[in-house]
Amino acid sequence: MIVDSVLTNAKAYLKGQITDCCIAIEEGKIQKIGKETNMPQADEKTDLHNLLVLPGLIDEHVHLRDEGRAYKEDFASGTAAAAAGGFTTVLDMPNNEPVTMSVQSLRNRMQLAQRRLLVNVGFYSEFPKTFPEIKEVVSGGAVGFKLFMGNQTGGVNVDDDSALKEALKEVAGQKVPVAVHAEDRTMLAANEAKLKKAQKTAPADYLRAHTEEVELKAVQRVLKLIEGTDVQLHFCHISTKGALEAIAGAKKASKAVTCEVTPNHLMLSSDDLQRYGSLVIMAPPLRDRLQVEALWRGLEDGAVDTLGSDHAPHTLEEKMASSVWDVKAGIPGLEVTLPLILTMVRKRRLTLNQVVSLLAEKPAEIYGLTDRGRLEAGKAADLTIIDYNCQFKIEAAKFKTKAKFSPYNGWEVNGKVAKTIVNGTVVYEDGEIIAKGSVGGIVRGGTR
Repeated sequence: MIVDSVLTNAKAYLKGQITDCCIAIEEGKIQKIGKETNMPQADEKTDLHNLLVLPGLIDEHVHLRDEGRAYKEDFASGTAAAAAGGFTTVLDMPNNEPVTMSVQSLRNRMQLAQRRLLVNVGFYSEFPKTFPEIKEVVSGGAVGFKLFMGNQTGGVNVDDDSALKEALKEVAGQKVPVAVHAEDRTMLAANEAKLKKAQKTAPADYLRAHTEEVELKAVQRVLKLIEGTDVQLHFCHISTKGALEAIAGAKKASKAVTCEVTPNHLMLSSDDLQRYGSLVIMAPPLRDRLQVEALWRGLEDGAVDTLGSDHAPHTLEEKMASSVWDVKAGIPGLEVTLPLILTMVRKRRLTLNQVVSLLAEKPAEIYGLTDRGRLEAGKAADLTIIDYNCQFKIEAAKFKTKAKFSPYNGWEVNGKVAKTIVNGTVVYEDGEIIAKGSVGGIVRGGTR
């Protein structure tokens, strides 16, 4: 048998350890992993010169924009950023323009994306307007639903407990997760109104609105709502000790609950508002050092399940509004997540095993991506290849995303993406996108 390609002299992460091996690829799948003497003949051989090979990374929390917000990001630029960051699969949030919240809006988004993807993409939906549509949306391919609790985004009244509970029950039967942005809308709105009335408009005032209690109250509310259901909840960008403890308690009670932390809430703190100002406004906001350390402890003890970049591109002008209430929340994250986290491996705050679990294995498990997340024969040939010993400076001006700014600009980091292989094709190599045309596919939910 002659396969499409063989990667030789790889140091691959296999079953919890680094193994010297070769990897054979055929028709977009891993055909074989083993010693070079056991490899089949290949049309193409590539010597990796002992570079580190990880299973293709999965980011379950990105905002690819496009459609009405293509000026911030589009499918081509967003998936180029993903490839440059070592991500081979990303899951796109639904708060778009128009909001993804029906079979038709989901279908429109998929059709627009399918010929422009450099990595694999799955799509969330917001809750549709009627409960029967939930099954239709999953059948249409949604990987999960997003529940924004801080504002009214989808078709279910976020203030109506009974409606939310019914929606959650309906999703439970579809075997896809509900990703939760946990901020209490009523408390948040009251805090904002009070601050605006007092003409408080500085970046620090944003933190006074998005308090720790705003997050905790929302987490506690939705955990109560899932009682009596078997719905799978995945809490996004948890930022506080109290919320993490509430989620850990739900896990001990055998509820199907997982949670994500972003690199931003690990690498930065509220102290950085003085340095970066409105650039680092995000929702939830950066917290004080005590909360940051609580998140790190959550990583250490396994309370945190995944890392998501919450890649949220905006124009620089949208980040620099004079009033914090006019600033768009979020920063680009796809191209900095991996080097930031690998740098923390160097500093012994994380292990490589944890990185693979947080950025590949666990996201694949939560979202039912059964053919991804591990280096195994038969799985998709999605590979993240890293020069682990490379030290470099982050240069936001060279980002592939349209949002070429970052609080991490100029930071010294360790571990550079050398190649990103998606479905057996090299998409990114030595700083450049080299794929010709669309390489990524659309991944669909509801397949467990």
